[in-house]
Amino acid sequence: MKSKLIMIPLIVLAGCSQPKKQEDNAVKLITLDPGHFHAALVQKSMYRGVDSTVHVYAPKGTDVELHLSKIEAYNKRPDNPTTWDEKVYLGDDYLDKMIAEKKGNVVVLAGNNQKKTNYIKRSVEAGLNVLADKPMAIDGASFEVLKGAFKTAAEKQLLLYDIMTERYEITTMLQREFSMIPEVFGTLEKGTPDNPAVTKESVHYFYKYVSGSVLVRPAWFMDVAQEGEGIVDVTTHLVDLVQWECFPDQTLDYKTDVQLVSAKRSSTDLTLSQFNTITKSTAFPDYLKKDVVNDSVLKVFSNGEINYKLRGVHAKVSVKWNYKAPEGTGDTHYSIMRGTKANLIIKQGAEQKFKPELYIDPVNPKDAAFEATLNEQLKNLQGKFPGISLTKTKTGWWVNIPDKYKEGHEAHFARVTEKFLSYLKNKDLPAWEVPNMIAKYYTITAALDLARKK
Repeated sequence: MKSKLIMIPLIVLAGCSQPKKQEDNAVKLITLDPGHFHAALVQKSMYRGVDSTVHVYAPKGTDVELHLSKIEAYNKRPDNPTTWDEKVYLGDDYLDKMIAEKKGNVVVLAGNNQKKTNYIKRSVEAGLNVLADKPMAIDGASFEVLKGAFKTAAEKQLLLYDIMTERYEITTMLQREFSMIPEVFGTLEKGTPDNPAVTKESVHYFYKYVSGSVLVRPAWFMDVAQEGEGIVDVTTHLVDLVQWECFPDQTLDYKTDVQLVSAKRSSTDLTLSQFNTITKSTAFPDYLKKDVVNDSVLKVFSNGEINYKLRGVHAKVSVKWNYKAPEGTGDTHYSIMRGTKANLIIKQGAEQKFKPELYIDPVNPKDAAFEATLNEQLKNLQGKFPGISLTKTKTGWWVNIPDKYKEGHEAHFARVTEKFLSYLKNKDLPAWEVPNMIAKYYTITAALDLARKK
Protein backbone atom coordinates (compact mmCIF):
# COMPACT_ATOMS: atom_id res chain seq x y z
CA MET A 1 0.00 0.00 0.00
CA LYS A 2 1.32 3.43 -0.90
CA SER A 3 1.56 6.05 1.74
CA LYS A 4 -0.76 9.02 1.63
CA LEU A 5 2.12 11.23 2.66
CA ILE A 6 2.67 13.26 -0.49
CA MET A 7 5.25 15.90 0.33
CA ILE A 8 6.74 17.09 3.54
CA PRO A 9 8.83 20.18 2.83
CA LEU A 10 11.62 20.40 5.35
CA ILE A 11 13.85 23.43 5.07
CA VAL A 12 17.04 23.23 7.06
CA LEU A 13 18.64 26.63 7.36
CA ALA A 14 21.67 28.26 8.88
CA GLY A 15 20.16 31.03 10.94
CA CYS A 16 17.43 32.91 9.05
CA SER A 17 19.25 33.49 5.76
CA GLN A 18 18.18 31.67 2.61
CA PRO A 19 20.95 29.51 1.09
CA LYS A 20 22.42 30.82 -2.11
CA LYS A 21 21.25 28.94 -5.19
CA GLN A 22 23.69 27.72 -7.79
CA GLU A 23 23.46 28.12 -11.57
CA ASP A 24 20.95 26.05 -13.57
CA ASN A 25 23.60 23.65 -14.84
CA ALA A 26 24.84 22.88 -11.32
CA VAL A 27 25.04 19.40 -9.93
CA LYS A 28 21.82 18.66 -8.07
CA LEU A 29 21.98 16.04 -5.33
CA ILE A 30 19.31 13.50 -4.48
CA THR A 31 19.63 11.54 -1.23
CA LEU A 32 17.82 8.22 -1.43
CA ASP A 33 16.74 6.35 1.70
CA PRO A 34 19.61 7.52 3.95
CA GLY A 35 20.14 4.91 6.64
CA HIS A 36 23.85 5.29 7.35
CA PHE A 37 25.60 8.35 8.75
CA HIS A 38 27.92 8.38 5.71
CA ALA A 39 25.07 9.91 3.70
CA ALA A 40 25.18 12.95 5.96
CA LEU A 41 28.98 13.15 5.92
CA VAL A 42 28.86 13.77 2.15
CA GLN A 43 27.08 17.01 3.07
CA LYS A 44 29.34 18.03 5.93
CA SER A 45 30.92 20.42 3.40
CA MET A 46 29.59 22.62 0.61
CA TYR A 47 30.91 22.21 -2.94
CA ARG A 48 31.46 24.65 -5.78
CA GLY A 49 29.02 23.96 -8.61
CA VAL A 50 26.61 21.96 -6.43
CA ASP A 51 23.10 23.30 -5.85
CA SER A 52 22.39 23.89 -2.17
CA THR A 53 18.91 22.36 -2.50
CA VAL A 54 18.98 18.60 -1.92
CA HIS A 55 15.94 16.41 -2.54
CA VAL A 56 15.51 13.54 -0.09
CA TYR A 57 13.32 10.51 -0.82
CA ALA A 58 12.79 7.95 1.92
CA PRO A 59 10.27 5.90 3.84
CA LYS A 60 9.04 7.52 7.01
CA GLY A 61 11.08 6.51 10.05
CA THR A 62 14.02 7.03 12.35
CA ASP A 63 16.68 6.60 9.65
CA VAL A 64 15.70 9.68 7.67
CA GLU A 65 15.04 11.67 10.85
CA LEU A 66 18.57 11.01 12.11
CA HIS A 67 19.97 11.93 8.71
CA LEU A 68 18.13 15.26 8.62
CA SER A 69 19.17 16.08 12.17
CA LYS A 70 22.82 15.71 11.19
CA ILE A 71 22.36 18.03 8.20
CA GLU A 72 20.63 20.54 10.45
CA ALA A 73 23.56 20.37 12.89
CA TYR A 74 26.00 21.10 10.06
CA ASN A 75 23.89 24.08 9.04
CA LYS A 76 23.79 25.45 12.57
CA ARG A 77 27.37 24.85 13.64
CA PRO A 78 29.19 28.05 14.62
CA ASP A 79 32.29 27.42 12.50
CA ASN A 80 31.90 27.33 8.74
CA PRO A 81 28.21 26.31 8.72
CA THR A 82 26.72 24.68 5.65
CA THR A 83 23.61 26.05 3.91
CA TRP A 84 21.83 22.95 2.68
CA ASP A 85 18.11 23.24 1.90
CA GLU A 86 16.55 19.80 2.32
CA LYS A 87 13.34 19.08 0.39
CA VAL A 88 11.93 15.85 1.74
CA TYR A 89 9.45 13.35 0.34
CA LEU A 90 8.34 10.60 2.71
CA GLY A 91 6.24 7.71 1.49
CA ASP A 92 6.25 4.02 0.68
CA ASP A 93 6.64 4.86 -3.00
CA TYR A 94 9.79 6.95 -2.42
CA LEU A 95 11.89 5.12 -5.04
CA ASP A 96 9.32 5.38 -7.81
CA LYS A 97 8.65 8.99 -6.83
CA MET A 98 12.33 9.87 -7.07
CA ILE A 99 12.64 8.34 -10.52
CA ALA A 100 9.45 9.95 -11.75
CA GLU A 101 10.38 13.43 -10.54
CA LYS A 102 14.14 13.42 -11.31
CA LYS A 103 14.77 16.49 -9.18
CA GLY A 104 18.53 16.05 -9.48
CA ASN A 105 21.25 14.36 -11.48
CA VAL A 106 23.38 12.67 -8.78
CA VAL A 107 21.96 10.11 -6.37
CA VAL A 108 23.81 9.73 -3.05
CA LEU A 109 23.39 6.30 -1.47
CA ALA A 110 24.37 5.23 2.04
CA GLY A 111 22.05 2.94 3.90
CA ASN A 112 20.55 -0.53 3.82
CA ASN A 113 22.96 -2.57 1.70
CA GLN A 114 20.37 -5.22 0.89
CA LYS A 115 18.46 -2.56 -1.06
CA LYS A 116 21.42 -0.57 -2.33
CA THR A 117 22.28 -2.58 -5.45
CA ASN A 118 18.71 -2.30 -6.70
CA TYR A 119 18.76 1.44 -5.95
CA ILE A 120 21.91 1.69 -8.07
CA LYS A 121 20.33 -0.30 -10.89
CA ARG A 122 17.12 1.73 -10.93
CA SER A 123 19.00 5.03 -10.69
CA VAL A 124 21.33 4.45 -13.65
CA GLU A 125 18.48 3.02 -15.71
CA ALA A 126 16.70 6.33 -15.09
CA GLY A 127 19.72 8.27 -16.34
CA LEU A 128 21.07 9.38 -12.95
CA ASN A 129 24.69 9.41 -11.82
CA VAL A 130 25.39 7.60 -8.53
CA LEU A 131 27.80 8.23 -5.65
CA ALA A 132 27.40 5.21 -3.38
CA ASP A 133 28.81 4.27 -0.02
CA LYS A 134 30.41 0.86 0.24
CA PRO A 135 29.57 -1.92 -0.18
CA MET A 136 27.69 -1.67 -3.48
CA ALA A 137 27.12 -5.45 -3.46
CA ILE A 138 26.97 -7.87 -0.51
CA ASP A 139 26.60 -11.31 -2.15
CA GLY A 140 26.99 -13.12 -5.44
CA ALA A 141 23.52 -12.25 -6.71
CA SER A 142 23.90 -8.52 -6.07
CA PHE A 143 27.36 -8.63 -7.66
CA GLU A 144 25.76 -9.77 -10.91
CA VAL A 145 23.23 -6.92 -10.67
CA LEU A 146 26.06 -4.46 -10.04
CA LYS A 147 27.95 -5.63 -13.12
CA GLY A 148 24.82 -4.94 -15.16
CA ALA A 149 24.51 -1.49 -13.61
CA PHE A 150 28.08 -0.63 -14.63
CA LYS A 151 27.26 -1.74 -18.18
CA THR A 152 24.15 0.46 -18.23
CA ALA A 153 26.08 3.40 -16.80
CA ALA A 154 28.68 3.09 -19.55
CA GLU A 155 26.02 2.94 -22.24
CA LYS A 156 24.31 6.05 -20.85
CA GLN A 157 27.61 7.85 -20.17
CA LEU A 158 26.86 8.06 -16.46
CA LEU A 159 29.23 8.03 -13.51
CA LEU A 160 28.77 5.22 -10.99
CA TYR A 161 31.36 5.49 -8.22
CA ASP A 162 31.86 4.24 -4.68
CA ILE A 163 33.14 6.20 -1.70
CA MET A 164 36.67 4.98 -0.98
CA THR A 165 37.68 7.34 1.82
CA GLU A 166 40.76 5.38 2.87
CA ARG A 167 42.66 6.42 -0.25
CA TYR A 168 42.83 9.87 1.35
CA GLU A 169 44.35 8.79 4.67
CA ILE A 170 47.86 10.26 4.70
CA THR A 171 49.82 7.23 5.94
CA THR A 172 48.18 5.08 3.27
CA MET A 173 48.94 7.70 0.62
CA LEU A 174 52.59 7.78 1.66
CA GLN A 175 52.81 3.99 1.88
CA ARG A 176 51.71 3.92 -1.76
CA GLU A 177 54.14 6.69 -2.73
CA PHE A 178 57.15 4.98 -1.13
CA SER A 179 56.17 1.66 -2.74
CA MET A 180 56.51 3.31 -6.14
CA ILE A 181 60.16 4.27 -5.46
CA PRO A 182 62.19 1.23 -6.56
CA GLU A 183 65.39 2.64 -5.04
CA VAL A 184 63.71 2.44 -1.60
CA PHE A 185 61.08 -0.29 -1.83
CA GLY A 186 62.54 -2.50 -4.52
CA THR A 187 59.79 -4.59 -6.04
CA LEU A 188 56.74 -6.09 -4.36
CA GLU A 189 57.31 -9.58 -3.01
CA LYS A 190 55.02 -12.39 -4.14
CA GLY A 191 54.61 -13.77 -0.62
CA THR A 192 52.98 -16.99 0.52
CA PRO A 193 49.65 -17.85 2.19
CA ASP A 194 51.45 -17.95 5.57
CA ASN A 195 53.48 -14.80 4.90
CA PRO A 196 51.55 -12.59 2.48
CA ALA A 197 53.26 -9.81 0.57
CA VAL A 198 50.47 -7.48 1.65
CA THR A 199 48.45 -7.60 4.87
CA LYS A 200 45.73 -5.20 5.97
CA GLU A 201 43.91 -5.66 9.27
CA SER A 202 41.42 -3.41 11.02
CA VAL A 203 39.50 -3.49 14.28
CA HIS A 204 36.32 -1.42 14.72
CA TYR A 205 33.67 -0.81 17.38
CA PHE A 206 29.89 -0.62 17.19
CA TYR A 207 29.80 2.06 19.88
CA LYS A 208 31.45 5.20 18.55
CA TYR A 209 31.25 8.98 18.29
CA VAL A 210 30.41 10.74 15.00
CA SER A 211 30.46 14.53 14.61
CA GLY A 212 30.83 14.85 18.38
CA SER A 213 27.87 12.69 19.41
CA VAL A 214 27.35 9.02 20.25
CA LEU A 215 26.27 7.32 17.03
CA VAL A 216 22.80 5.74 17.04
CA ARG A 217 22.88 2.85 14.60
CA PRO A 218 19.70 1.52 12.98
CA ALA A 219 18.67 -1.90 14.26
CA TRP A 220 18.98 -3.35 10.76
CA PHE A 221 22.71 -2.51 10.86
CA MET A 222 23.07 -5.61 13.05
CA ASP A 223 21.29 -7.81 10.49
CA VAL A 224 23.89 -9.16 8.09
CA ALA A 225 21.12 -9.90 5.59
CA GLN A 226 20.62 -6.14 5.31
CA GLU A 227 24.02 -4.65 6.20
CA GLY A 228 26.12 -7.46 4.79
CA GLU A 229 28.60 -9.57 6.70
CA GLY A 230 31.88 -8.09 7.85
CA ILE A 231 33.70 -9.95 5.11
CA VAL A 232 31.89 -7.84 2.49
CA ASP A 233 31.66 -4.57 4.41
CA VAL A 234 34.82 -2.95 5.79
CA THR A 235 36.94 -5.37 3.75
CA THR A 236 35.75 -3.43 0.70
CA HIS A 237 38.14 -0.64 1.75
CA LEU A 238 40.97 -3.07 2.43
CA VAL A 239 40.66 -4.90 -0.88
CA ASP A 240 40.46 -1.54 -2.65
CA LEU A 241 43.71 -0.43 -1.02
CA VAL A 242 45.48 -3.68 -1.96
CA GLN A 243 44.56 -3.05 -5.59
CA TRP A 244 45.27 0.70 -5.46
CA GLU A 245 48.68 0.32 -3.81
CA CYS A 246 50.02 -2.87 -5.36
CA PHE A 247 48.98 -2.11 -8.92
CA PRO A 248 48.64 1.68 -9.10
CA ASP A 249 46.73 2.99 -12.12
CA GLN A 250 46.57 -0.50 -13.63
CA THR A 251 43.44 -2.22 -14.92
CA LEU A 252 42.56 -5.51 -13.23
CA ASP A 253 40.42 -8.33 -14.64
CA TYR A 254 38.59 -10.22 -11.92
CA LYS A 255 38.28 -13.32 -14.14
CA THR A 256 42.04 -13.76 -14.51
CA ASP A 257 43.76 -11.64 -11.84
CA VAL A 258 41.92 -12.70 -8.66
CA GLN A 259 42.42 -16.14 -7.12
CA LEU A 260 40.89 -16.91 -3.72
CA VAL A 261 42.95 -19.08 -1.39
CA SER A 262 40.82 -19.18 1.77
CA ALA A 263 38.17 -17.18 3.65
CA LYS A 264 36.58 -17.35 7.07
CA ARG A 265 33.90 -15.58 9.08
CA SER A 266 32.91 -15.30 12.74
CA SER A 267 30.43 -13.47 14.92
CA THR A 268 30.55 -10.68 17.48
CA ASP A 269 28.09 -11.39 20.30
CA LEU A 270 25.98 -8.54 21.67
CA THR A 271 23.75 -8.63 24.72
CA LEU A 272 20.31 -7.05 24.60
CA SER A 273 21.62 -4.25 26.82
CA GLN A 274 24.47 -3.52 24.41
CA PHE A 275 22.09 -3.67 21.47
CA ASN A 276 19.82 -1.17 23.22
CA THR A 277 22.74 1.21 23.87
CA ILE A 278 23.76 1.16 20.21
CA THR A 279 20.32 1.29 18.57
CA LYS A 280 17.97 2.67 21.29
CA SER A 281 15.74 -0.36 20.61
CA THR A 282 14.38 -2.11 23.68
CA ALA A 283 13.95 -5.52 22.02
CA PHE A 284 15.43 -7.50 19.14
CA PRO A 285 13.27 -6.99 16.02
CA ASP A 286 11.69 -10.07 14.47
CA TYR A 287 14.15 -10.05 11.56
CA LEU A 288 17.02 -10.51 14.03
CA LYS A 289 15.46 -13.45 15.89
CA LYS A 290 17.24 -15.84 13.51
CA ASP A 291 20.56 -14.64 14.93
CA VAL A 292 19.59 -14.57 18.64
CA VAL A 293 20.81 -17.30 20.99
CA ASN A 294 19.09 -18.11 24.28
CA ASP A 295 16.72 -15.16 23.72
CA SER A 296 19.42 -12.79 24.95
CA VAL A 297 22.58 -12.79 22.78
CA LEU A 298 22.70 -11.50 19.23
CA LYS A 299 25.35 -13.09 16.99
CA VAL A 300 26.47 -10.60 14.34
CA PHE A 301 28.73 -12.06 11.67
CA SER A 302 30.78 -8.90 11.43
CA ASN A 303 34.23 -10.48 11.35
CA GLY A 304 35.97 -11.86 8.29
CA GLU A 305 39.30 -12.73 6.72
CA ILE A 306 40.22 -13.18 3.06
CA ASN A 307 43.42 -14.76 1.78
CA TYR A 308 43.86 -14.41 -1.97
CA LYS A 309 46.26 -13.83 -4.82
CA LEU A 310 46.12 -10.74 -6.99
CA ARG A 311 48.20 -11.16 -10.12
CA GLY A 312 50.20 -13.77 -8.25
CA VAL A 313 50.78 -11.58 -5.18
CA HIS A 314 49.56 -13.11 -1.91
CA ALA A 315 47.36 -10.72 0.09
CA LYS A 316 45.42 -11.00 3.33
CA VAL A 317 42.69 -8.64 4.55
CA SER A 318 40.78 -9.02 7.79
CA VAL A 319 38.27 -7.07 9.83
CA LYS A 320 36.97 -7.48 13.37
CA TRP A 321 34.20 -5.64 15.21
CA ASN A 322 33.89 -5.40 18.99
CA TYR A 323 31.21 -3.68 21.05
CA LYS A 324 33.15 -0.79 22.58
CA ALA A 325 36.76 0.25 22.71
CA PRO A 326 38.43 0.18 26.14
CA GLU A 327 38.76 3.61 27.70
CA GLY A 328 41.50 5.64 26.05
CA THR A 329 41.74 3.40 23.00
CA GLY A 330 40.06 3.34 19.59
CA ASP A 331 39.96 1.72 16.17
CA THR A 332 43.20 0.06 15.16
CA HIS A 333 44.75 -0.56 11.77
CA TYR A 334 47.75 -2.55 10.62
CA SER A 335 49.14 -2.68 7.11
CA ILE A 336 52.35 -4.00 5.62
CA MET A 337 53.70 -4.02 2.08
CA ARG A 338 56.79 -6.23 1.78
CA GLY A 339 59.32 -5.12 -0.81
CA THR A 340 62.64 -6.65 -1.86
CA LYS A 341 64.49 -3.68 -0.28
CA ALA A 342 62.16 -2.43 2.47
CA ASN A 343 58.91 -3.11 4.27
CA LEU A 344 56.37 -0.29 4.55
CA ILE A 345 54.35 -0.69 7.74
CA ILE A 346 51.38 1.25 9.11
CA LYS A 347 50.62 0.77 12.79
CA GLN A 348 47.78 2.26 14.83
CA GLY A 349 48.03 0.74 18.26
CA ALA A 350 48.68 1.88 21.81
CA GLU A 351 52.30 2.80 21.02
CA GLN A 352 50.99 5.17 18.33
CA LYS A 353 48.26 6.49 20.65
CA PHE A 354 45.75 4.92 18.25
CA LYS A 355 46.77 7.28 15.46
CA PRO A 356 48.13 5.71 12.23
CA GLU A 357 51.89 6.00 11.75
CA LEU A 358 54.09 4.87 8.86
CA TYR A 359 57.43 3.08 9.27
CA ILE A 360 60.10 2.08 6.75
CA ASP A 361 62.16 -0.97 7.72
CA PRO A 362 64.98 -2.01 5.39
CA VAL A 363 65.16 -5.71 4.53
CA ASN A 364 68.95 -5.58 4.95
CA PRO A 365 69.72 -3.39 8.00
CA LYS A 366 73.46 -3.72 7.29
CA ASP A 367 73.16 -1.99 3.92
CA ALA A 368 75.05 1.22 4.69
CA ALA A 369 74.01 2.84 1.42
CA PHE A 370 70.28 2.47 2.08
CA GLU A 371 69.98 5.46 4.41
CA ALA A 372 71.62 7.82 1.92
CA THR A 373 69.38 6.54 -0.86
CA LEU A 374 66.28 6.92 1.32
CA ASN A 375 67.13 10.51 2.24
CA GLU A 376 67.83 11.40 -1.38
CA GLN A 377 64.49 9.97 -2.51
CA LEU A 378 62.73 11.71 0.37
CA LYS A 379 63.75 15.06 -1.12
CA ASN A 380 61.76 14.26 -4.26
CA LEU A 381 58.73 13.20 -2.23
CA GLN A 382 58.93 16.37 -0.13
CA GLY A 383 58.12 18.31 -3.29
CA LYS A 384 54.71 16.65 -3.26
CA PHE A 385 54.31 16.49 0.53
CA PRO A 386 56.25 19.45 2.00
CA GLY A 387 57.25 19.00 5.62
CA ILE A 388 57.49 15.23 5.85
CA SER A 389 60.72 13.93 7.40
CA LEU A 390 62.30 10.79 8.83
CA THR A 391 63.22 9.81 12.38
CA LYS A 392 65.51 6.85 13.06
CA THR A 393 64.08 3.88 14.98
CA LYS A 394 65.58 0.60 16.19
CA THR A 395 64.57 -1.19 13.02
CA GLY A 396 64.44 1.59 10.44
CA TRP A 397 62.67 4.94 10.17
CA TRP A 398 59.45 6.54 11.27
CA VAL A 399 57.87 8.91 8.75
CA ASN A 400 57.17 12.18 10.54
CA ILE A 401 54.01 13.64 9.03
CA PRO A 402 52.95 17.23 9.77
CA ASP A 403 49.52 17.65 11.38
CA LYS A 404 48.23 19.58 8.36
CA TYR A 405 47.98 16.27 6.48
CA LYS A 406 46.18 14.42 9.26
CA GLU A 407 42.56 14.87 8.35
CA GLY A 408 40.01 12.74 10.17
CA HIS A 409 37.83 10.08 8.60
CA GLU A 410 34.88 12.45 8.33
CA ALA A 411 36.88 14.98 6.28
CA HIS A 412 37.74 12.30 3.73
CA PHE A 413 34.13 12.24 2.53
CA ALA A 414 34.57 15.73 1.13
CA ARG A 415 37.75 14.58 -0.64
CA VAL A 416 35.95 11.68 -2.31
CA THR A 417 32.99 13.87 -3.25
CA GLU A 418 35.28 16.51 -4.75
CA LYS A 419 37.04 13.82 -6.80
CA PHE A 420 33.67 12.46 -7.96
CA LEU A 421 32.52 15.94 -8.97
CA SER A 422 35.76 16.49 -10.89
CA TYR A 423 35.27 13.23 -12.80
CA LEU A 424 31.67 14.18 -13.48
CA LYS A 425 32.56 17.62 -14.80
CA ASN A 426 35.64 16.72 -16.83
CA LYS A 427 34.55 13.27 -17.99
CA ASP A 428 37.98 11.95 -17.07
CA LEU A 429 37.36 8.92 -14.86
CA PRO A 430 40.52 6.78 -15.16
CA ALA A 431 40.04 3.72 -17.36
CA TRP A 432 41.05 1.40 -14.52
CA GLU A 433 38.47 2.58 -11.98
CA VAL A 434 35.40 0.65 -13.19
CA PRO A 435 37.08 -2.71 -13.89
CA ASN A 436 38.86 -2.44 -10.56
CA MET A 437 35.59 -1.73 -8.74
CA ILE A 438 34.17 -4.84 -10.37
CA ALA A 439 37.27 -6.84 -9.34
CA LYS A 440 36.91 -5.56 -5.78
CA TYR A 441 33.27 -6.58 -5.44
CA TYR A 442 33.96 -9.95 -7.03
CA THR A 443 36.71 -10.56 -4.47
CA ILE A 444 34.59 -9.85 -1.40
CA THR A 445 31.38 -11.55 -2.59
CA ALA A 446 33.20 -14.65 -3.83
CA ALA A 447 35.06 -14.76 -0.49
CA LEU A 448 31.73 -14.70 1.34
CA ASP A 449 30.53 -17.69 -0.68
CA LEU A 450 33.76 -19.53 0.11
CA ALA A 451 33.61 -18.70 3.84
CA ARG A 452 30.00 -19.87 4.11
CA LYS A 453 30.88 -23.19 2.47
CA LYS A 454 33.47 -23.73 5.21
